[in-house]
Amino acid sequence: MKKITLQALSLLLVGLLTCFGALAQAPASAPFPNPLAGPADGPLQTPAQFLGYELGARFTPHAELLRYVAHIAAHSPDRMKLERYGTTYENRPLELVYIASAANLARLDDIRRDNLRLAGLETGAVKGATPAVVWLSYNVHGNEAVSSEAVMQVLYDLANPANTTVQSYLQNLVVIVDPCVNPDGRDRYAQWYNRVANKQTNASPLSWEHREPWPGGRYNHYYFDLNRDWAWQTQQESRQRIAVYNQWLPQVHADFHEMGPNNPYYFSPAAKPFHADLTAWQRQFQDIIGDYNRKVFDKNNWLYFTRETYDLFAPFYGDTWPSFNGAIGVTYEQGGGGVAGVAYAKTDGDTLTLSQRIEHHHATSLATLQAAAERHQDLTREFRKFYDDARTRPKGEYKSYVLAGSSDPGQVRALTQYLDRQQISYGFATKRTRQAGYSYATGKTETVQIEPRDVVISMYQPKSTLVKVLFEPQAQLEDSLTYDLTAWSLPYAFGLNGYALKGQLAVNSVASGQSSVVSANSQNKLTTNNQQPTTTDAPYAYLARWNNLQDVRFLSRLLQQGVKLRVAEEPFETEGQKYSRGTLIIARTGNERLGARFDQLVRAQADSAGVLVQAVQSGLSTSGGDLGSRSVRPLAMPNVAVLAGPGVDATAFGEVWHFFEQQVGYPITVLGTDYFGSVPLSKFDVLILPDGRYDDIMNEKALAAVKTWVRGGGRLIALEGASRFLAGQKDLLLKAKPTDSTAINKKAPYAALRRYADAERDGIADRVQGSVFRVQLDNTHPLAFGYGNTYFALLREAPNYKFLPEGGWNVGVLKKNSYASGFAGRKTRAGLTDSFVLGTQDLGRGQIVYLADNPLFRAFWQGGKLLFGNAIFIL
Repeated sequence: MKKITLQALSLLLVGLLTCFGALAQAPASAPFPNPLAGPADGPLQTPAQFLGYELGARFTPHAELLRYVAHIAAHSPDRMKLERYGTTYENRPLELVYIASAANLARLDDIRRDNLRLAGLETGAVKGATPAVVWLSYNVHGNEAVSSEAVMQVLYDLANPANTTVQSYLQNLVVIVDPCVNPDGRDRYAQWYNRVANKQTNASPLSWEHREPWPGGRYNHYYFDLNRDWAWQTQQESRQRIAVYNQWLPQVHADFHEMGPNNPYYFSPAAKPFHADLTAWQRQFQDIIGDYNRKVFDKNNWLYFTRETYDLFAPFYGDTWPSFNGAIGVTYEQGGGGVAGVAYAKTDGDTLTLSQRIEHHHATSLATLQAAAERHQDLTREFRKFYDDARTRPKGEYKSYVLAGSSDPGQVRALTQYLDRQQISYGFATKRTRQAGYSYATGKTETVQIEPRDVVISMYQPKSTLVKVLFEPQAQLEDSLTYDLTAWSLPYAFGLNGYALKGQLAVNSVASGQSSVVSANSQNKLTTNNQQPTTTDAPYAYLARWNNLQDVRFLSRLLQQGVKLRVAEEPFETEGQKYSRGTLIIARTGNERLGARFDQLVRAQADSAGVLVQAVQSGLSTSGGDLGSRSVRPLAMPNVAVLAGPGVDATAFGEVWHFFEQQVGYPITVLGTDYFGSVPLSKFDVLILPDGRYDDIMNEKALAAVKTWVRGGGRLIALEGASRFLAGQKDLLLKAKPTDSTAINKKAPYAALRRYADAERDGIADRVQGSVFRVQLDNTHPLAFGYGNTYFALLREAPNYKFLPEGGWNVGVLKKNSYASGFAGRKTRAGLTDSFVLGTQDLGRGQIVYLADNPLFRAFWQGGKLLFGNAIFIL
């Protein structure tokens, strides 16, 4: 008899508990699953046979989902391959299933490489037949949990040799299935629902099983929306998934979602606006694949809609980003979502069941495979043409994009690392040249100067369509009623000086993944800002310029190591180098207790953060204040808290949480809104209020306590909705602009008469659709240290605030002609003049920082992260 290990016993107990829970809600006739069975034990089982309950009876935990996936793959070793491609932040596995005919699975890697040859991303000739590659993604939004229930039936059909219809599809396809893109969010939802669901299903919307608590299961661990992270890849799940995606580049990518429970089902063709760079074939196949789905839904008398709501414009999504990489990207939306549970009473009197939702997603999954299988030759032919055209006939008027390498080396390095992940090739300018180009900084076509080592991205490359979409100064918007942002250009997002040129430039070619922007850690020694190694072992002090997120990370690490630092509040010059406001000064004086560790520690942290530091031999400056001047003040390690819970926008909190934990590695305390009133604020130096509805969170007593804490020396940072809440409060200087109360224009007496059908379109005249505006900065204020005179902000709401009066500092404002890129309604754009965007108010011995704009939005707006770092560490 074999000994049973503690781990095996633990797994046995977990399995038994899972089965008992399933049995409690399973039909009496359902078989009892064997938790100790290996994946290949016994015959191939249906989902119901394996799980012990019918699909639709309850929500399946992620671990059980993967156990069934393993069972399916083990029973089809000649047609299925299971691969773990990563893990989530909460350490749940991320897996893919590759499905093909036996002959094609045996040469799977050859097919993959041939597919890349079609795109020009692999050398050599295509060696054999080229089946179309279809990638199916399920459950990117965790509480849209029906899709990971449906995928089990889809995989069973693909594995079942008796299903000859589905098996015939595999002669012409390689199918890649991601059964759950967002396991952390799914389990957050499934575990909650299975815990609160009534034994007798209650379909009433009033029942608590239809009232998902904050933050909900939609998001990943850090409350990011993974469906809006395809282009930016800020999250661990996205980076791991897209690394594999780029090794395949499928011809079809289908993304399975849910929407509100009173809606029917949505499938393509998509709504306008279509991005101008989608090809005629991509638009045509939207109709073709829609026809395959329509036939199934018509046959079953299921309701559906097309060409509404879900557009193909912004590149962030699971339909658009794959489209700009040559695929046919499609979204499927089933009515339901986290509110629907197992059964939901709709407003039309019908009851929507989980079983129905599963059936619909199962049907569209198979219809997608059928459409791709029957049109596989068209798909591969047009895929090759997409990439041939990209390399030889790129779209758009601009053929080169240039980023000034000297504008911010750290940000340039971050950008080239981003380009590497996207498979976008770039090089470096070989000589100084002047020519006409569009300047992102001024928004005008003018004579621009290209310097040696500027980063050059040519449009003559396989990924040129993606390059154009990510770099174009103004996306062509055929319809202003769009689903999301309308501006995202990378030079704005990274805060870099950039130019768009109509011609090509000679470059020193650097292969993707081989950026030659020099960093400290590439030399493993201290370097000057001219990238020459220093020879001093024990200098008087180290100086680090303050320019970007890497510098914030460097400061964070030194503070946590107990290193004493100072910050220069005025420019100075020493030993032939000029330094701006915000420069960090790490002097030997004050750090004597560290002994010899001092130099090692500073060097190691500089290398780790990728920061260039300069060793100096004297505290004397040739101009400006000396290193011991009153204009050089010490920095303390702040104790930071952030508010979270009902009333706070979950994604806004997640952006702050992710910034501290994943981007700068600094400890924070998360305070719940449910007990905030009893928190002793004196234990904290900084309190962050993310976007939210603070009327529901902070009563008069709680606000008074916060103001008392600020007067005692605390620093309050209010973002977006928190700033709106504070505007107009007693003792606070932020005030909203008055709204126009003129009801009727005497010169146009009928202006108030509107057509009902035009209501939605007229309403956007007051909106900002995620547009870029040029914020004028007072960079002498510590909140703007490290910036020039302007900051490109991504505004999603109009900052309708007056300038702060005396007692406050207007650090960032909108003046005349501040618009840069994206859609802003005619009324909004006219009113975005002389508006406050960001600044501070002194209150007693403390400060309030007002940020009407969110500089951390979705973690991809790199240019704003230093500003937030200033608010935390430098003020």
